[in-house]
Amino acid sequence: MSAFDTAMASLIADAHLGVDAQYRQGGTGAPVSLRVLRSSPDRMADAFGTEVISASDILSLAIATLPDIASGDTFSIGGEVLTVRHAERDATGTAWRIFCQR
Repeated sequence: MSAFDTAMASLIADAHLGVDAQYRQGGTGAPVSLRVLRSSPDRMADAFGTEVISASDILSLAIATLPDIASGDTFSIGGEVLTVRHAERDATGTAWRIFCQR
């Protein structure tokens, strides 16, 4: 296990940073319990000359935990269902950055 893997595992295990989630492949597959890092940054966009703030959800987790993620997969966190729009690997190839919509 590399230093990056160890750091990701520590962050996700932290009670103040990581959250419990249920992953479903294709949104309907058997649920897989795991922990993720969740951030919900507001994004600024322009709509016909007007600035619009839109909420977004970005999840991070180790690739070793979930080796394959595709658009349409879902994560349930608390009472919310987040649908994967896009997933990308980080520069080290150890973690996913998963862009979701509520």
